[in-house]
Amino acid sequence: MKSRIYAQGLLLLVLLTLDQGTKAWIEQQPYFFHQVVLDGFFDLVQAHNAGVAFSMFADWESQWRTGLLLLVTAGIAAVVGMWWWKEVRQVGVMSWLLVLILAGAVGNIWDRVTLGYVVDFIDWHITWSGAVYHWPAFNIADSCISIAVVGLLLLNLKDDKGAKDV
Repeated sequence: MKSRIYAQGLLLLVLLTLDQGTKAWIEQQPYFFHQVVLDGFFDLVQAHNAGVAFSMFADWESQWRTGLLLLVTAGIAAVVGMWWWKEVRQVGVMSWLLVLILAGAVGNIWDRVTLGYVVDFIDWHITWSGAVYHWPAFNIADSCISIAVVGLLLLNLKDDKGAKDV
């Protein structure tokens, strides 16, 4: 079990380093930075998100916004951390997925604490019938959380297929 904990701790550190390193690089770019990576699909941009997912609450002008968002996200991270501690002793991928969530949460919490906003830079988009559709900009931390949530949903679907109606 110790090797599993160490391996997952190492994964957490690698993901945090990747997240914070890419955000630091983006922050060093000129304001309004925009670089095309795959023309018509993928760009790198410099975006600051004072809200949460999909910029929810970003336009909330309350002086309490950052503190409240920190409190809520830190609470969620604490719950996920306790869940991870319980699951790390089990065989399977659940604890690995929880490490992804923790890495994403800690990366974005760190941004909020140090900057007052979360740094986003990955910009996926597609042009369809002359109109350009953008997914909201995101970062490595957001990617970790999204991948883990999809993985948890798939695990739950797998478990439900084996369940029988009572």
